[in-house]
Amino acid sequence: MRNYTAKNGLQSRFYALLAALPLVMLSSFSVAAEGDFVPRTADQKPDFNGIWQAIGSAHWNIEPHAADFSPLVELGAIGAIPAGLGIVEGGSIPYTSEARAKQQENRADWLALDPVVKCYMPGVPRATYLPFPFQIIQSPEHVVMAYEFASASRIVYMDRPDFEAPIFSWMGHSRGHFEGDSLVIDVTDQVPDTWLDRAGNHHSDALRVTERYTHVGPNTLMYEATLEDPNVYTQAWTLKFPLYRRLDENMQILEFKCVEFTEELIYGHLRKGANAE
Repeated sequence: MRNYTAKNGLQSRFYALLAALPLVMLSSFSVAAEGDFVPRTADQKPDFNGIWQAIGSAHWNIEPHAADFSPLVELGAIGAIPAGLGIVEGGSIPYTSEARAKQQENRADWLALDPVVKCYMPGVPRATYLPFPFQIIQSPEHVVMAYEFASASRIVYMDRPDFEAPIFSWMGHSRGHFEGDSLVIDVTDQVPDTWLDRAGNHHSDALRVTERYTHVGPNTLMYEATLEDPNVYTQAWTLKFPLYRRLDENMQILEFKCVEFTEELIYGHLRKGANAE
């Protein structure tokens, strides 16, 4: 009787193990699957090579906003401003009272004041959520960001953490490193002229942007940027949104050399006879 009971107990444990095995295998598969979509370079770093683009209306206003009229009534509905939930964590940029007043002044006359209207470089982070694709080209020493808008570009120095910027520039000075599977880029030394969107959100030359790119799917990155500027903001704040890989056949960055589109706007008054028209 004891032998039968012992045998029966062993069988019960064996069958319980068999029953649990699929769950163990499924759990292991799930853990493996979570990391499987992160592509790797030859040196086993996360691979960010590709053409990416943001979707949404953040280029109009990174804060939550309602739909609004076009600044040019002739454009009707096609020029109207679409509504957006915003990409600023917490909803509102923590401006000083003076800086918020400046933002409102900018917004009231953005068509005349926004540097992007005149084809100036968009700066960081704005270049990332303009309605244009951009390409990431990655090597162990550098990461190159090539943007379709205005043929803007920047070099991220991955092996020179102490390399200081020689001058201020429109796209700033970028130094990168990896934190786990995230690409982290420290951006400094941007000129104060760039805006964050068409709503006049702005910064000073003290701006420091810490970008973070993280794979969250086979063709999706999560982009985060933390902005610090004691001259304009009361505290650091973060914006966050997804980037999607462009999977179009033969996808490539095309030319959008917008200088020629703005020549009449900027220099038209200098044409011979322009004042007589």
